[in-house]
Amino acid sequence: MVRVELVIPNKLGLHARAAGKLVEAASPFDCEIWLNKGQQRVNGKSIMGILTLAAARGETIVMEITGPDEERALKVLKKLVLSGFGEKA
Repeated sequence: MVRVELVIPNKLGLHARAAGKLVEAASPFDCEIWLNKGQQRVNGKSIMGILTLAAARGETIVMEITGPDEERALKVLKKLVLSGFGEKA
């Protein structure tokens, strides 16, 4: 298992478009992906789950990934989040 804390950098936070990009990037990987914010834990391959986090700009989420390609998944998903999901700041 790999685990990383990430701060949401984009202006609108983890909104529908950003959540969709995260799910699209996570889905091909053969691993379980979990996102945590406070006491909430949701499936990182579920857009509805991600939206329930309501993670705003500046908030911290914890990403946990377990599976055969966890390192590759972590690299791709971490880059996506840190880039602000490709949105302008």
